[in-house]
Amino acid sequence: MNDTTNPPKTASEPKKTKPRPKRKHLSRSRSHPDESTLKTRIRKKRSLGFQHKLLLSSIEIFSLGITAVCVIIMLVGYFAERFSGTTFLAHVLPFASGILLLITIISLLLIGWWKLRKWSQPHAELLAPTLSIIVVLSTLWLINHDQFTQAYGHFRTLVGGKAEAGRITVAHQVYAAYRRHDSTQLQTMINRSSEFRSAINDAAQAFKIDVHLLLGIAATESSFIPRSSHDGGRGLFQITRIPEIVLSQARKYLGNEKISLENHRHNAFVAAATFKHYLAEMKNDLFLGLLAYNIGPANGGLRFIMQQYDATDFATIQPYLQTLPRDYPIRVLSYALAFRLWHKEGKLLAYEEGNNAARIQRIGIPGLFTGF
Repeated sequence: MNDTTNPPKTASEPKKTKPRPKRKHLSRSRSHPDESTLKTRIRKKRSLGFQHKLLLSSIEIFSLGITAVCVIIMLVGYFAERFSGTTFLAHVLPFASGILLLITIISLLLIGWWKLRKWSQPHAELLAPTLSIIVVLSTLWLINHDQFTQAYGHFRTLVGGKAEAGRITVAHQVYAAYRRHDSTQLQTMINRSSEFRSAINDAAQAFKIDVHLLLGIAATESSFIPRSSHDGGRGLFQITRIPEIVLSQARKYLGNEKISLENHRHNAFVAAATFKHYLAEMKNDLFLGLLAYNIGPANGGLRFIMQQYDATDFATIQPYLQTLPRDYPIRVLSYALAFRLWHKEGKLLAYEEGNNAARIQRIGIPGLFTGF
């Protein structure tokens, strides 16, 4: 019996296939960025890479530069002290040989560093900058030691020549004067100054003067016992005749038409203006400025005296100061040093004890040596 429900398929009858769903085409901008977008991304990536490399190189150069400067100062200062003298074979030749050796060593170290840097770039990019930071931090730590302070002093003497040598000579006079002071009397002076410190500090800030220097002037002039003296000096700073330009400058900062020298604040501002005036007149020579402040306008003032004797600095004017207090700047600076030590150390250091001498020299004399 023939089955009519499912007739057999003939070979010629085509197969029926299911229609494929149409694929949704993604937008070109999402799947394939255009050429301008790719170029922008590449430029950004290169720019970030360049900034990163520039930052690392800057850190490296800055750190190595500071290290090199400190090492040069220390070694040249050491050579200057070790081979100080005038004979050729014993002093000049060894010093020159030491400098040549220093140049050679630095050159070799730079070559070695360059090779290390080339090797580390593809392997460890941060190695060279990290090492440079470690080196500079170690160098800065060494700066705080007394040996560096001494070497730095010798280096300054070598570079400064005659002017620096003269300043160091006077500086040692200041250290000697500080050493001779009775510590109990100095402490009494410091305690007595507390009543006037606020006014003196304001005056120092107004005229951009080291406050310890201004305290030293007050200590020398009145020992912080304001009074009127027989020579006409008045108040805390023993003000005598005041140039009109000084009074106008003091009024400008005080805001007062009338100045009273019995008022401690007024006295301090007039003193700061007076010292600033004479310092400018003496072309910022600290010793001459202090001497001019002490002499005042008497006999035409210090400038007239120097012109009369053709003197040019503190050393050349001293022979002509037989009747004038040539030790005045030394006394002021020794007191100023005491105030600075008290401020920084909280006590007065005995110069001759332990390493105090090097420590005091590192702290520096106000207005003369201000550290590094």
